[in-house]
Amino acid sequence: QVQLVESGGGLVQPGGSLTLSCAASASIFRVNGMGWYRQAPGKQREWVATVTMSGRTAYIDSVKGRFTISRDNAKNMVYLQMNSLKAEDTTLYYCNTDPPMSRYWGQGTQVTVSS
Repeated sequence: QVQLVESGGGLVQPGGSLTLSCAASASIFRVNGMGWYRQAPGKQREWVATVTMSGRTAYIDSVKGRFTISRDNAKNMVYLQMNSLKAEDTTLYYCNTDPPMSRYWGQGTQVTVSS
């Protein structure tokens, strides 16, 4: 039973932009704050951004001013608009609730920032 599906990753040049999307089951989306996370090979998964049910947002310092998280409550969707991308943003990105639930981790979507 797939409950969170990420999409929108790809290859982009440094300084470019991407928008990630996460389709969530209504049962998850409507009662939780939602977050984006990322994990590079050999490293621990890290929290990137959160949007609460009321729309408040929070970001890890390294993406502040560059990334914007949002949610569409009518569509059960979460987005991550990523601007001014850097090589160090290259990794797999996941969405999950905040705090995350182990059973909700999906396949993620790969973001590669390279010239």
